[in-house]
Amino acid sequence: MGHSDGGRFAVSDQGGNLNMADEKNHVYIFDTTLRDGEQALMRSLTPTQKLQLAMMLDELGVDVIEAGFPISSPGDLKSVHDIGHALKHATCCGLSRTLEKDIDAVHEALSGLDHYRIHTFVATSNIHMKDKLHKDFDQIVQMCDHCVRYARNYTDDVEFSCEDAGRTPIDHLCRIVETAINAGATTVNIPDTVGYTLPYEFGGIIKTLFNRVPNIDKARISVHCHNDLGMATANSLTAVMEGARQIEVCMNGLGERAGNCSLEEVVMAMKLRGNYMNGVYTNVVANNIARASKMVATVCNEPVPSHKAIVGSNAFAHSSGIHQDGVLKNKQTYEILTPESVGFKENKLHMTARSGRHMIKAELEKLGYREGTYNLDDIYQRFLKLADRKGQVFDYDLEALMYFSQDEDEENQFTLDNLSVLSGGKNVIPTASVRIRIGKRTRTESGTGNGPVDAVFNCINHLTGLKLKLDSFSITAKGQGMDAQGQVNVDAVHNGRHYYGSGISTDVIEASARALISASNSVFRTELIEEGRKKKDEKD
Repeated sequence: MGHSDGGRFAVSDQGGNLNMADEKNHVYIFDTTLRDGEQALMRSLTPTQKLQLAMMLDELGVDVIEAGFPISSPGDLKSVHDIGHALKHATCCGLSRTLEKDIDAVHEALSGLDHYRIHTFVATSNIHMKDKLHKDFDQIVQMCDHCVRYARNYTDDVEFSCEDAGRTPIDHLCRIVETAINAGATTVNIPDTVGYTLPYEFGGIIKTLFNRVPNIDKARISVHCHNDLGMATANSLTAVMEGARQIEVCMNGLGERAGNCSLEEVVMAMKLRGNYMNGVYTNVVANNIARASKMVATVCNEPVPSHKAIVGSNAFAHSSGIHQDGVLKNKQTYEILTPESVGFKENKLHMTARSGRHMIKAELEKLGYREGTYNLDDIYQRFLKLADRKGQVFDYDLEALMYFSQDEDEENQFTLDNLSVLSGGKNVIPTASVRIRIGKRTRTESGTGNGPVDAVFNCINHLTGLKLKLDSFSITAKGQGMDAQGQVNVDAVHNGRHYYGSGISTDVIEASARALISASNSVFRTELIEEGRKKKDEKD
């Protein structure tokens, strides 16, 4: 099973003009999230998790999926077997050292498939040969030749990697690439294993190989770049410009140490700048990237940094008033990609103290308030005071400014008055007792839950009568040591609308209660506004 090498694929330039790219410009995407990416995790993935991610990557449109390292454990061998037999499109690949037993393990895992790949590797740099392998270069060349030929007894799709190629003398690198191809390797991978090279330097290595290796046209040249100096994407794309036609990547840039080349970065760079790069393209379905990124982050328990290119929460967010004004007039002023192109619904214009009047006016129009029905100068000045106090203002906060003029604390319908929690122990059911002030009255509720925070939330929902559904919950430490405070942020849903709350305390359960109460106050104010609108509509 796997993508065929034939066919043509339509790609578009930045202006949307379609042109047909020849197969020679097809850059194969070799995804190693399940192998190199998993090596960076605190805990190994379960076979079920690996299969789930493999099916998602298959749907994403990657060409090759490196499912694991079969010789490493019986569990990994079975996982590679299960993934290989489940894939519908991508070629399944297993990793092996230049050892017959490793190659046998890959064959055992993947035999029976119409098509699969054996990926075998050996280190070629002086430091690795001397201090790790204790072999000379002639021995390394013999290992390469023997094991590539051995692997070819099982499959005609064999990839050979020169580990630490970025620090391998160029004469040695040319010789071993030629040897691997003569032995039958159909793909030869040039890894910058420790992220050592710079783009011009790495591109020069690829260029030299194409100029000096006589049989290089008989194999596809691949690159596998690590991000120790932040150069993985740049090195990979430079290599493509010099003729490489496979890039080895991980979703979200996972991988050893600082990570691997990021799938989403190279794919979108080629999609956006393909014409500049001589018309190269990939088979990745770009608008599935956001969903794939989220799944990998969730399953691997590796949150995506907010500033991460392409898939970070801030990748399509704008906070500066100048930027927001430009985006409102023409999105292309500050967005070279659309959020929809990678699967996000829309961009985000954060309302902060840096936002300008144009932003506030646009948000009010979204909420249904026509220009001329409010005093923009007055709303904007009160918005700035609120933004200074809260940090970020949401649409329901802005709407509340249209109706409430008091300080936020005076507007709060719900205030935490007292909290008591019982949890822990083998036979103890988590129980909470919460007392909150509702207007001028005080009410108390006790209840149980799956845990202490759940018990507290159940009590608060019952006391407020709002029944918020928690969508996300996060805790961050503010400070260090025993006196550090925990800040809890919640995203709660009510009637299909998201409300955000934040609470801080040295007790994280109390911080959780304050966060949900904060969101509940926002819901309460929104409901008051909606009731007022209904009464006005009835009078009209």
